[in-house]
Amino acid sequence: MFEQYNWQKVVGAQLEPFLKLVNPIQGKYNASTATGTAEWCQLPFYTTIGLVRVNDTAWPPGTGPFWFLAKQGRMFLLDGSSAPIHDANEADPIKVTEENTLDYLRFFCYFVHGDEGPFLIVEDINHPALDTSKLDDSTRKVIEGALRPTQFEGRTPEGAFEASAMVLYGNALFSARFSMTENGMIEMIDDEPVAADLPVKKIKPNY
Repeated sequence: MFEQYNWQKVVGAQLEPFLKLVNPIQGKYNASTATGTAEWCQLPFYTTIGLVRVNDTAWPPGTGPFWFLAKQGRMFLLDGSSAPIHDANEADPIKVTEENTLDYLRFFCYFVHGDEGPFLIVEDINHPALDTSKLDDSTRKVIEGALRPTQFEGRTPEGAFEASAMVLYGNALFSARFSMTENGMIEMIDDEPVAADLPVKKIKPNY
């Protein structure tokens, strides 16, 4: 996920002190310099905060990666709640603009979960969370007819940003509208079911 950004590996002498900032992850997983990896990228809505992912080949299959927001030694573990994102938003502080609204929406929906997991923004039939090999023809036509690019819809008189997107939540696809503020608060203001009981694959951060 988020491969559109310029990821950089933490290597050499920098890796050990970096991993000390995150270990133990969730109080039980330790990434080592021998088998662990740490990468980071800059996100367009932050100026001093990076998105970090940490993995380790010695962990049981499916354990990682774990994701963090990082600011000058402070590590905000992304745990499925909105709290670490809002804490980071205050620490930077964040600046949502018309240009980066959709990037922030995709980021927020991926890392903030409900009971059924993330709110995945789906823009084409080849999204990794959709098991297209198990889609019947009629359902495929419904989905292909409904999917569309995520769109910025303008600003309200109060200054909020509005956007529309197709959202996969659990095994159901929705057409949704969102409202966002400059300081990173997001609200789903409307949703309409499109398809349910879809064949899906687990695509989410590990908490």
